[in-house]
Amino acid sequence: MDKTESDCQQESFSTRVIAEPFRKKDIHGAITLPIYRNAAFEFADSESIAAAFQNREEIPSHTYTRITNPSVENLENKIKAASGAQNVQAVASGMAAISNALMTIVYSGCNIVTSPHLFGNTFSFFKFTLAALGVEARMVNTDSLEEIEAAIDENTVAFFCELITNPHTEIADLEKISPILRAKNVPMIVDSTIVPWCGFSAAKFGADIEVVSTTKYISGGATSIGGAILDYGTFNWRKNKILGMYGKTPEMSQFSFRLKREIARNFGACMDPDVAYLQSLGMETLELRFKAVSDAAYEVATFLEAQPEVKKVGYTALESSPYKAISDKMFTTKPGAMITFNLESQEKCYQLMDRLQVIRRATNLFDNKSLIIHPYSTIYGTFSKDMKEKMGIEDNLLRLSVGLEGVEDLKRDLRQALDKL
Repeated sequence: MDKTESDCQQESFSTRVIAEPFRKKDIHGAITLPIYRNAAFEFADSESIAAAFQNREEIPSHTYTRITNPSVENLENKIKAASGAQNVQAVASGMAAISNALMTIVYSGCNIVTSPHLFGNTFSFFKFTLAALGVEARMVNTDSLEEIEAAIDENTVAFFCELITNPHTEIADLEKISPILRAKNVPMIVDSTIVPWCGFSAAKFGADIEVVSTTKYISGGATSIGGAILDYGTFNWRKNKILGMYGKTPEMSQFSFRLKREIARNFGACMDPDVAYLQSLGMETLELRFKAVSDAAYEVATFLEAQPEVKKVGYTALESSPYKAISDKMFTTKPGAMITFNLESQEKCYQLMDRLQVIRRATNLFDNKSLIIHPYSTIYGTFSKDMKEKMGIEDNLLRLSVGLEGVEDLKRDLRQALDKL
């Protein structure tokens, strides 16, 4: 029986994701969509395949997995149900999401307003990769509305920020930034990897495009690498020098039209069907896992703040965070599993890491296992000292991603490591 609009509005987050129907019923009645681990799809006749390739079908068929695939489409539909986005493009990684989204809108001579406080590869993509193509990254303090507004001109194609900066744990007040961007006709692009859709609504706070590393919470415990680009259909792209020349459909803005039919196909960073299958399963337990690790992270952050060896803790739900009011306003839960904390020196950071017994020394966020890393010497290790200072990366800072182990076990592990410093 078809669901009414009021029925859909009453559904919980998990119900929306789990109950999202397949586009076509499985021939055997499987309740989990099987993996379509194939490259090509057969057509009944030459006219049918021509219609598919020329986008003349009422319901688009799958032709080739680099373009679309039933397993990948199933994940995209679950993300639509979770987020309310008009369109979703799944890609091979979080960096593929960022690069494909920005390559859809940029041109030589344009600029993007952003922050210097970005994840290492994101910063590198702006500072070096896009710069080589004639695209300027205008780095501003995103706490300053005046700086943001002053940086925008007629060639600004986007404002980009991380929802919570990694690893600085800063939050841009999107609700206050959004009116400035609307008045200047500039889209807001937000990397919301740190807090997924069960804890944050990007569209509610003015985001037009959302990029996500699905490797993190969505994959269900770091099972696979992936990314997603979400288009909320809220921005008028006609004034964009490139997108203004593109058509659109009732289902696709000019952004999604170009992204899906040109950029994603030409760059070829498609999501693998096996990855899509794993991440579709991860979506079904996302809300439960996110709540568990967020609650645990708050407890661990509170614990760390009380330890005399710890100089500072970064977690936006703490009273000590300058971003607590914004955090409480924007997030419906605790703000995820990422904590940062400062010790006396880099040497002390290394000593603590080497003595941990439960927490793993590894890069990644939002695994089922708790992970710790020293960003200065790893993620940002190849940047010069001067560049690290500009990016706000401290040599005495550790980043901890809290997993699903017992909270008391994590506290004991940290305490015994601190005792040995």
